[in-house]
Amino acid sequence: MNMAILTRILTKILKLKRIWLIGLVGVFVTLSLNACNPAGLKTSAAQTNQLVVSILSDPKTFNYALSNEFPNIFGLTFAGLVTEDPFTGETQPDLAESWQISEDKLKIIFTMRQGLKWSDGKPLTVDDVVFTFNDIYLNEAIPTDARDILRVGAKGLLPTVRKVDERRVEFSIPEPFSPFLGVTGLPLLPAHALRPFIQTKDSEGKPVFLSKWGVDTPPDQIIVNGPYKVARYNTGERIIFTRNPYYWRKDAKGQQQPYIERVIWQIVESTDTGLIQFRSGGLDNVVVTPDYFSLLKAQEDQGNFKIYNGGPAASTTFMMFNLNKAKRNGVPLVDPIKSRWFNTVEFRQAVAYGIDRQTMINNIYRGLGEPQDSPLYAKSPYYLSPQEGLKVYNYSPERARQLLTKAGFKYDNRGLLLDESGNRVRFTLLTNAGNKIREAMGAQIKQDLGKIGITVDFTPVAWSALLDGLDNTLNWDTAMLGFGAGFEPNSSANLWTPDGGSHMFNLKPRAGAKPIEGRVVYPWEARIGELYVKAAQEFDEAKRKAIYAESQQLAQEYLPLIHLVNPYSLSAVRDKFIGIRHSATGGSFWNIQDIKVKQPQ
Repeated sequence: MNMAILTRILTKILKLKRIWLIGLVGVFVTLSLNACNPAGLKTSAAQTNQLVVSILSDPKTFNYALSNEFPNIFGLTFAGLVTEDPFTGETQPDLAESWQISEDKLKIIFTMRQGLKWSDGKPLTVDDVVFTFNDIYLNEAIPTDARDILRVGAKGLLPTVRKVDERRVEFSIPEPFSPFLGVTGLPLLPAHALRPFIQTKDSEGKPVFLSKWGVDTPPDQIIVNGPYKVARYNTGERIIFTRNPYYWRKDAKGQQQPYIERVIWQIVESTDTGLIQFRSGGLDNVVVTPDYFSLLKAQEDQGNFKIYNGGPAASTTFMMFNLNKAKRNGVPLVDPIKSRWFNTVEFRQAVAYGIDRQTMINNIYRGLGEPQDSPLYAKSPYYLSPQEGLKVYNYSPERARQLLTKAGFKYDNRGLLLDESGNRVRFTLLTNAGNKIREAMGAQIKQDLGKIGITVDFTPVAWSALLDGLDNTLNWDTAMLGFGAGFEPNSSANLWTPDGGSHMFNLKPRAGAKPIEGRVVYPWEARIGELYVKAAQEFDEAKRKAIYAESQQLAQEYLPLIHLVNPYSLSAVRDKFIGIRHSATGGSFWNIQDIKVKQPQ
């Protein structure tokens, strides 16, 4: 799988997607390369030039604009104007060979590569760029997440796109927006194949595009521009991709890329089965989880594979508090007694000091991780390290008790924590059921906080129930979740801006939801939101770093989220491949166009 493109798309989607999606993304990224048994597919030597991986479930659509779930095919099948270096985060040319940014930072003119073609051999031109953005992504009649990704600044204004000439296209934005160049990497779609579906309306007056390119579409009708095209899809079984003969990349000798002829996604649901299949040689790659690491490490040589370590993963895991003081129909969203605890900064800090993250790393992650102290990805150029002054909360029950006492809490003769009114401090911690790592983390948090007198009712629940509380009823105490992270902090802006769709610790109702009364946005909360907007408007890298440093300091001081552990990105890859350069943001096959299969000896 071209994980660089996938990661880029995920990061952009996560910019304005709900936080619950990150749990699903985590499952997909963990499982998408886990397991399969390619029985019946290795029938000849000619079929050995292939990559066999697996996905958790069937894709829901082959239409990128309508996709908001994972797994999906788009990392292999589509490309955009630009892409991202998975080691540095630097924006690099893809279908555009170059670009120019105007002096006022309000225009970007891209120059397209010459001779680009779609998978059916038709020319890929500037007209396809204008069609993709104006007719699909910016079209209010198309319910696509891409439109949110393209919004600029605090007001969420949209760009304009126009053709300059046969090779150049201009993007104009209403205000300077530093992350915008990377946003233009959204996949380009074929005008000659899709324009008729946009122009034709159904009986309800909606574009028939909304019902096109579903998973029942014959593969030869899915016109793509990425390294692979869909060759076959058997529901519940597998998807087979073959090389796109018109993919633009060629090597230094002029040889067409990618080198690998076929990619096979087997649809499986069991990670344990995946481990068995990988160990038996039936699949080419498996993401190495902590509970698998020791077993696989001992078998590296005899198993003909290598475990790659990409360093800290491009994600965060945290415990968060519901700070929402609002009411709905006169009823508080959060029990007022608990709300007073949660909205006391010393209480939140005490909880952070009361969690033994190093033991969490040693026992749950088998030592394969690091403490996470910042909302930003540890490899981001804007990350503020503890050595640079970021506040951290290393395990200290003594410090936790001191803070609680200072805030007016007290202990009874059994060592249980009471508030100043004599109420026992007890709350519920939610997470998604079925995630073994998070369930173990929640169990430890319950145990750790019990040592400072706090009773935690740890309750793993189904995704639907968790989402309903976080997103709809807004009635919950605390929760443990994850969020995708990348080099560009603005990808998480909707988590930190008070009106953001992922601002779960103090969320305003969704459009169309029942209203609430009395929601309070705190000064520190508003300031963090202002800093994210200000940083997106700043093009001086030193100044951007300083702005994001202040945002991280505020987040760690006021602590709406307690960041926990950042595991290492580990991947075991069969040693039949040449050119593997594993990265935390791109995975093992982000550069699939450059990877070769060793010829049999």
